[in-house]
Amino acid sequence: MTEESLQLVQDDPWLKPYEEDINKRYEFYVDKYKDITNAHKSLKSYASRDKELGFHYDHDKKGWWYREWAPAAQQLWLIGDFNGWDSQSHALEKKEDGIWEIFLPDEGNQNVLPHQSRVKVKVMANDQYKDRIPAYINRAVQDEQTHDFSGQIWNPAEPFHWTDQSFDLDAIKEPIIYECHLGMAQEKEGVGTYREFADNILPRIQDLGYNCVQFMAIKEHPYYGSFGYHVSNFFAPSSRFGSPEDLKYMVNKAHEMGMAVIMDMVHSHAVKNMSEGLNDFDGSGHQYFHEGGRGYHTGWDSKLFDYSKDEVLRFLLSNVRYWIEEFHFDGYRFDGVTSMMYHHHGDHVSFDHYDKYFKDMVDWDAIRYLQLANVLIHELKPAAISIAEDMSGMPGISRKVDEGGVGFDYRLGMGIPDYWIKILKHTPDEDWDIHQIWDVLSNRRWKEKTIAYSESHDQALVGDKTLAFWLMDKEMYWHMSKDDDNIIIDRGMALHKLLRLITATVGGEGYLNFIGNEFGHPEWIDFPRQDNGWSYKYARRQWQLVDNPDLKYQYLNNFDRAMVHVMKDNHVLSANPAQQLNMDAENKVIIYERNNLIFIINFHSSHSIADYTFTSNQAGKYKAVLISDAPEFGGHNRVDANTEYHTLKDDKLSVYIPSRSALVLKKVD
Repeated sequence: MTEESLQLVQDDPWLKPYEEDINKRYEFYVDKYKDITNAHKSLKSYASRDKELGFHYDHDKKGWWYREWAPAAQQLWLIGDFNGWDSQSHALEKKEDGIWEIFLPDEGNQNVLPHQSRVKVKVMANDQYKDRIPAYINRAVQDEQTHDFSGQIWNPAEPFHWTDQSFDLDAIKEPIIYECHLGMAQEKEGVGTYREFADNILPRIQDLGYNCVQFMAIKEHPYYGSFGYHVSNFFAPSSRFGSPEDLKYMVNKAHEMGMAVIMDMVHSHAVKNMSEGLNDFDGSGHQYFHEGGRGYHTGWDSKLFDYSKDEVLRFLLSNVRYWIEEFHFDGYRFDGVTSMMYHHHGDHVSFDHYDKYFKDMVDWDAIRYLQLANVLIHELKPAAISIAEDMSGMPGISRKVDEGGVGFDYRLGMGIPDYWIKILKHTPDEDWDIHQIWDVLSNRRWKEKTIAYSESHDQALVGDKTLAFWLMDKEMYWHMSKDDDNIIIDRGMALHKLLRLITATVGGEGYLNFIGNEFGHPEWIDFPRQDNGWSYKYARRQWQLVDNPDLKYQYLNNFDRAMVHVMKDNHVLSANPAQQLNMDAENKVIIYERNNLIFIINFHSSHSIADYTFTSNQAGKYKAVLISDAPEFGGHNRVDANTEYHTLKDDKLSVYIPSRSALVLKKVD
C-alpha cells in the first residue's frame, strides 16, 4: 500500500473517516490475489478448476477421467448407464486435498461414456449412502417419468461452429438492456426454448434497438417456478430449454445481430436440494456452504456459500470463466449482492450510516470474492459488462478494485422502480412532487455508473403488478382497441411513456426493460405451481397484443422503439448526467438537458401551456426528435412535428407543452 489514499477516498471526503477500513479491505483482496498468482501463475489458471475436476476425456490414454472434491466423504463410486447403475463396480480413489478420482478406459474402440449417457456419483458419508449429481457436470437432465435429475455426459461429435467473430463488444458503451426469461418468452402455454427465442424474439429486440439482452434462469434449476434463482448445477445450461448447442446458437445469433448477451449470475446462494444440488455433498454439512444457521438463508430457503474457502472460490471463479469462454457470454448481472456483502443479508436493515457499509456485519470474504470475480471478468474480456444487484448503496460498488471499489461496471438503480410503484399506489399524479421525482432519479454516487429501470421482473411477479397494470388495471381488458376512447387508458398510456422516458434519460448510464413491459403487457407473472393447477397461462408473453394493428399496445411499443433510438443516436447514456434547466412545481413541468438534447416533460393532468418560456443552454434553432403526444404513440397530435424553435433574447425558448406529454428537442443550427 502507498501512503496516498485510494482514489475512492480521494473522490469522496465523506469516506475519509473510513479510510483505514477501505484500505484493509483492499489489502485483504491484494494479499489473496498475490497468493493466487504466486501459486497458480494467473487468476485465470486458478479459475480453471473445472478443467481438472469433473469429466474429461484423455485422448492419449483413451478414456475418461472423473474427479470430485469431497474431503469428508468415506467413499465415492461412479454409477450410470455405462455400468448398469452398479453401485460398487467403479470406486474412486482418494488423492490429496480431498480430491477423488477414477480413470475409465475405453472398451476397444467403444467410448466407455458415450455422448448423452447418464451418470451420478454415489457418496458414502457418515455411514450413509446418497446418489448425487457431480458438482462440475456440464449437463443435467430430468427423467420424464420419475422427474429425477441426473448428470449427462455431453460430448457431441461435432463442436458448435461459432460465426460471431465480427461482433464488437467494445462498441457497446451505453448498455440498453432487454431483460428476459426465455422459457416464458413465447406465446404458447408451455416452456419456450433457446432456439425459439433466437428465431422469434431476438428479431423483436433488434427491431426495438436494444443492444444488450439479459437472460434469467440459464443455469440448471430443479424448480421452474424459482425463476432460476435456486441453482442446482452451476456449469449446466438448463436442459428444459434445449441443448448446450441450442444455447450457443442463441448467443451466436444475438451477436450476429449486434447485441451483447448478459447472464443473471447467481452466486449469492444455491438450492438446498441434496438430490440435485451441492448441499452436504460430502456429508460434512459445510463443504461448499457455511455450517449451521450461517449457511442457510431463511428468506430464500437456500444455502449460502463459504467464500473463505479456496475450493469454493475456485468453483465460483471457474464458473465465471466457463460461461464467458464456453458460451461467449459478454458479462453478468450478479444477483443478490446485498445478501452476499453483509452477514445480515440486508434483511430489515436501514443503510442510513456509513458504519453499515464498512464496520457493521460486513462480509469481507464475500466482497473479496466479488472483487476477484470482477477482475477475472475483465481479464478475460476487457469490454465485458458486470452489474451489481445491490440495494444497500455500498460506496464503491461500481468502482474499479484498484481504486478501492468492488469492481462492477454498473449498479442497478433499485430505488427507482420501487419509487414509481410507491407513488402509483399511494399518490394521485395530481399530487406528484416533481422535485422528489428528480431527486430519486438523479441521486447517485459520483463516478459510479447506474442501470436505470422503471420496472424489472421484480415488479411483474405474482403479488404485484406492472406499471401498465398499476396505471390502467382491468380497463386494459376492455378498452385497448384503437377506436375505443377511454380516459383511464388515455391517462395510463400517457404516464407510462413519461415514466419510462424520464427514467431512461435521467436515471443512469444504462437502461433496462423487462420483456413485454415496453408495450404494457397487461398481466403479472405466475409460474406453474400447485395453487394454479400447474398452469402456464401467466408464464408467457402475449405477442399477439402488440402485433394486432387494431390495439393500442402498438402505440407504446412504437414509443419505446423511438425512445431507444433517440438515446442511441444521440449518445445520451454515455454523456454527463442530466442538468436541470427548469423546474416548475405549479405546472408540474421538468426541463433538463443531456448531451445537447432538451427534454421537456409536463406531468400535469390538465395544464397544456402555450408559449411556455425557459432558458436553454445554447442559442440556435431546435427541432423535435421525439414527441410523446404524436399519433403513432397514441397521443392527441397536439404538437406540430414540423415546428422549428428559435432561441429568443437571453437564449430563451418558447414552446407549447400539452398536458401529460414530453417533447425532446435537438439543436439543428
